[in-house]
Amino acid sequence: MIKYFKRLWNALWNSTTIDEKAEAALKETKTRLKAMRRELVDVKNAFKNVANQSKDVLEAAKGKKRRGRKPRYKKYKKSKTN
Repeated sequence: MIKYFKRLWNALWNSTTIDEKAEAALKETKTRLKAMRRELVDVKNAFKNVANQSKDVLEAAKGKKRRGRKPRYKKYKKSKTN
């Protein structure tokens, strides 16, 4: 009887279908976690941008001028030395 259970136990441990499924699930979980991390970084950056722009909205409500890039024509004025 003990030999039967030992052979059954060994047969169960030698079956690879459970191990392969577990490894596949672990691999899938790791890839999903990596994708989630990348998306969270993107969300964090977008949230920072929204926070900065909300400050601009508050300043506009106070009547301050719009911040941002200056127009190109003001950067490169022609000199009147000729």
